[in-house]
Amino acid sequence: MFQVNKECPNCGLKIERDNDEGFFLGSMSLNYGVTIVAFLVPVMLLAWKEVIGTTTAIVLAGIGAVIVPALLYRPSRSWWLMNYYIFLPHHLPANGGTGRAGQDNNR
Repeated sequence: MFQVNKECPNCGLKIERDNDEGFFLGSMSLNYGVTIVAFLVPVMLLAWKEVIGTTTAIVLAGIGAVIVPALLYRPSRSWWLMNYYIFLPHHLPANGGTGRAGQDNNR
């Protein structure tokens, strides 16, 4: 559940980026953003409107702040990779790039 394939089994696109530290920090930020917007804000609004109690909201928020990012680990990495290649399509190996930031920026 917490491992990502090194490359796509269908097309061979490298997903895991060796020697590219920090590339997937964006996926972590995306993961946290989705957790806040899709889970923690609704819990806060339910507590604010007194649909659920404050203690229940705190417990739900604490548990959800750990479980939701863990469940979204793999999807958030693929979402980040998708966004990266949408905005920098010349980095795709199929478009003549190496798939690495820095090496393909001069195109």
